Amino acid sequence: MAPRLLDQMRERIRYKHYSLRTEKAYLFWVRRFIRFHALRHPRTMGAREVELYLTHLATVAKVSASTHKQALAAIVFLYREVLGANLPWMGEIGRPKTSQHVPIVLSRDEVASLLACVAPEHWLLCSLLYGAGLRLQEGLTLRVKDVDFSRRVIYVRDGKGAKDRVVMLPAPLESALRAQVDISRRLWCEDRAASVAGVEVPFALERKLKRAAESFSWHWLFPSAMLHHDVRTRILRRPFQYPQTVARALREAVRLAGITKRVTAHTLRHSFATHLLDSGVDIRRVQELLGHSDVSTTMIYTHVLSSSAAGLKSPMELLPPPAILPRRDLRR
Repeated sequence: MAPRLLDQMRERIRYKHYSLRTEKAYLFWVRRFIRFHALRHPRTMGAREVELYLTHLATVAKVSASTHKQALAAIVFLYREVLGANLPWMGEIGRPKTSQHVPIVLSRDEVASLLACVAPEHWLLCSLLYGAGLRLQEGLTLRVKDVDFSRRVIYVRDGKGAKDRVVMLPAPLESALRAQVDISRRLWCEDRAASVAGVEVPFALERKLKRAAESFSWHWLFPSAMLHHDVRTRILRRPFQYPQTVARALREAVRLAGITKRVTAHTLRHSFATHLLDSGVDIRRVQELLGHSDVSTTMIYTHVLSSSAAGLKSPMELLPPPAILPRRDLRR
């Protein structure tokens, strides 16, 4: 019996070495596409059905442009990679224009206040997001071997776009990082004593170095306190910490610090880039540290610094004093 469609798609995604997050997202959107059309098989559908579904997402579900494009990418993958269909009509389907937003950036004082309010168990990771400009997933998936204390650098492996890069190891975090390595070692020792399967490693490495998953150097720098069944293999092993716990810790820290801006883990990365540029670091160097393929992506942070509104006086400030006082009858 032929494999189910979603199983075929899952196999194809893994063959292409897409990340687990991409796998989950693509399967989610394809399921919704099929259910939207009353469980019709995609082979019996085409441009009209795809457009109807995407129109529903935009007008009824009111998803963002980036979410809209992700759903379209999942459907294109299904037809091209799984069904092997020629898609001459795909070029006719309108693609939403993604809005270019100026990133929210915290001041240095706000960063200091925020980090001072983060729960101790998440303080180091949040500090790394700002101090080294890491994405949340990049910080969570750091391994013990990725921290080079002798060269004072951190190796970011398989970042966005499957790219590696090297970032600085913030000097104020060195002692905390060494302590975190000790925490990781303690959990690693517990796992080895209990014969728990090693941590997840890249598939090719697992074939070449069969003991890598059980070696301490490949252990997570920020391991979870709980064991969990691997989503893909169903093997019980120790994962890295969950993104949701860090997000909750940040929300609570924002509340305690009294910050009114919308802050996420990525806001710390935005602040890292903006503060580097503000201190005179060359934009090409910042581009390398962030792992951007194109400097135009990094240029968005210069807009925050060079905004014509910053420091410019409003004409309101030039009005005579009586004009800016509220009328008494409006205050009743």
